[in-house]
Amino acid sequence: MQPKIQRYVTGVTIAGILLFGALYLIDPSIPAGYLLPALCFFVFGVMASSMSYRSSRNTSGSIAYLPVLTGLVLVPHWTGVLGATASALVAELIRRRPPIKVVFNTAASLFASSVVVVSYRFLGGESLLTLSEFAFVPYFVAVLLFFATNSLTISGIVGLQEDQSALGLWVKRLRFTLVYDLLSIPFVFVFAYIYVHFSVTGAAIFMIPLLGARELYKKNWQLEKTNQELLELMVAAIEARDPYTSGHSRRVANMARVISRAMGLRDREIERIVVAALLHDVGKIHEVFGPILSKPGKLTAEESAIMRTHPIKSEDLARNVSSLKDVLPLIRHHHENWDGSGYPDGLFGATIPLGSRIVMFADTIDAMTTDRPYRAALGETAVRKELEKFRGKQFDPKIYDTLVASPLFSVLFEDTREPRVTPNTPARPILSIARRA
Repeated sequence: MQPKIQRYVTGVTIAGILLFGALYLIDPSIPAGYLLPALCFFVFGVMASSMSYRSSRNTSGSIAYLPVLTGLVLVPHWTGVLGATASALVAELIRRRPPIKVVFNTAASLFASSVVVVSYRFLGGESLLTLSEFAFVPYFVAVLLFFATNSLTISGIVGLQEDQSALGLWVKRLRFTLVYDLLSIPFVFVFAYIYVHFSVTGAAIFMIPLLGARELYKKNWQLEKTNQELLELMVAAIEARDPYTSGHSRRVANMARVISRAMGLRDREIERIVVAALLHDVGKIHEVFGPILSKPGKLTAEESAIMRTHPIKSEDLARNVSSLKDVLPLIRHHHENWDGSGYPDGLFGATIPLGSRIVMFADTIDAMTTDRPYRAALGETAVRKELEKFRGKQFDPKIYDTLVASPLFSVLFEDTREPRVTPNTPARPILSIARRA
């Protein structure tokens, strides 16, 4: 484990303990009626946490925040914080996480829960066990602070793990989750209301559809993930027959993601473009391309004409999957040039789908950063010069200007340190360098 991660976890743990200690010192006694709701929502928290799922390499999805927050506004006291933290700890132990993850996730829960109670009480909030004294402003602020604190804490550890800006990850995370967080605010109040008026039984019944909805969302996410893995497996199988394209589509997909982020596109649009980039060359599985792809010398006019049909073949193959309908135009037009000199339809300018223009960039950059028999892979400076040379001809000038001005441009070259060698293919100008790729 990296020392900086260890220091970060230690810092979060100390901050959580200090806030919790302050809450205890302010009111060490346990008010009557607090133990039952604290215990009840501790159990609900464990149940919800046990149904979490991994949404990325370093994060997971869960609805545990709903019972946790409800327990905290019902019991805005150190006992409520203790129940929320204990539910996180038990859930981590049940999942048999590594010790450092157990410590961090428990400490993060302690810290966020303490922030909620401190802010809620500081602003004059009272326990929702007496709903007649409900104060909206303390409730609203405390819930928002919980989401912000929890998100920022997670972004900090992910940023250290992935060597990225924690603030940048936090902002990106908020862009994706803010709407869901705001929609969750009334659910917490409703959950508390049901507990107050219908006791533990009513709250337990309310939990059933919440857990069911989460399980359905989890299954849908797992299905999407499986579909993505199957697409990657299919692409890998296709590329295995041709050393020229080995790993090419996956690299292009990764580069397309980076370029799309530099353009400030929304996550849903980025995923469309990434899928199109992954599948842009699948049509080359057609037997007509086999002899041409393995040919070491210059292509004849007839062979070049055949190669120009591969975007159409790729589109036709992808058309067999109904869920890929939205990415078909992106696949078909990834060899269209800004000045109209591309193929298969000779589109030009903004008539070319934005996703296709981005895939064109990624496709060409991967070709340029691959070792050739007649030259070594180009570095960042050389690639920048070549892209500038064909700005407004092959490439969308706006994408070029945005990309080269973005710090993400350097990210495109992070996986090019290990040489990627292609077969003996003749030298070709940049304008056509991506036509086999």
